[in-house]
Amino acid sequence: MDALSTDELAQAERELYSHFLSYIKSMALKCAVDLAIPDAIHRHGGAATLPDIVAAVGIHPSKLPQVRRLMNVLTLSGIFVSNSTIAGDAVVYELTRSSRLLVTGGDDGDESKAASHSLLLKFLVSPTNVSTFFAMSTWFTGGDGDIGAAKSSFFALTHGVDRWEKNSKDGNDNDLFNVAMVADTRITMEIFLREAGADVMRGVGTLVDVGGRHGQAAKAIAAAFPDVKCTVMDLPHVVSQAPADETVEFVAGDILSYTAGKMTTILRRCKEAISAKGPGGKVIIIDGVMGFGERDMVHKETAALADLYMMYINGVERDEQQWKKIFLEAGFSGYKVVAMLGLRSVLEVYP
Repeated sequence: MDALSTDELAQAERELYSHFLSYIKSMALKCAVDLAIPDAIHRHGGAATLPDIVAAVGIHPSKLPQVRRLMNVLTLSGIFVSNSTIAGDAVVYELTRSSRLLVTGGDDGDESKAASHSLLLKFLVSPTNVSTFFAMSTWFTGGDGDIGAAKSSFFALTHGVDRWEKNSKDGNDNDLFNVAMVADTRITMEIFLREAGADVMRGVGTLVDVGGRHGQAAKAIAAAFPDVKCTVMDLPHVVSQAPADETVEFVAGDILSYTAGKMTTILRRCKEAISAKGPGGKVIIIDGVMGFGERDMVHKETAALADLYMMYINGVERDEQQWKKIFLEAGFSGYKVVAMLGLRSVLEVYP
């Protein structure tokens, strides 16, 4: 191996430190959300100075220099933008398109009613989730010698049970998961209904949302298409906590699994249900399709990170050929990627 030049050594060290410390960005973002800094800037008309922010979120003025350091990291990472005032004696922080999604908007204090990715962040960066990834190398090398059903994922290796069993036993963790999925689904469905809803839902009279949790997607579809009968099927402990809604019916069933084999079984049952109602039905999937329409490096990297993240429950983000293989194994005649919604795509699958 050739020796590195001084410039190459310095650049390599900088690159490595950037990787070593990248978790600080997530922690800084979580801190800002925990302190409600995006909300504070939003309530201040979309622009606020450091003293404005410190006063609004209840931080002691003596910690203003530390808040400046926090905001510096979040500004460099694109969460906020900073501009000097006309007089040049203060820095004003403004929301970006990213941090606008972190504003809770819950005027009545109920965060779960706000379509905010703050809730998703709190779940993804929770101790339960983050601690799971300390078991990654142990999982790869065989764990503690007991890699059976109970130790089949990073999550199970760390917590002793799989994600769904932990949710069923831990009310706080389950609530955090549910509100995160509600918030994520609200924004996904807003994009879906704007960009693809009319075309995808044309001719649909009955819809069953498999794994639809508290029915956020089904409720959005029912509101946009009142003539569509919407049903949600999910695990019993999820359905039992779903808020009552006149537009959506809830049915309990054990259908959640991220393994390819179980996915094929679920799709095969969906095909049977569709075929029993006569010709014309279809399965609608809103999920990631790796490599499809990836426009830039941020998209590619985020998709790859999402794929690695899903390994914590033995999940996977599939590319188009993997989806096609599953559809054919389940007995479907064809499919089409009909739209792209950010990191997710809309697939129609035909019996």
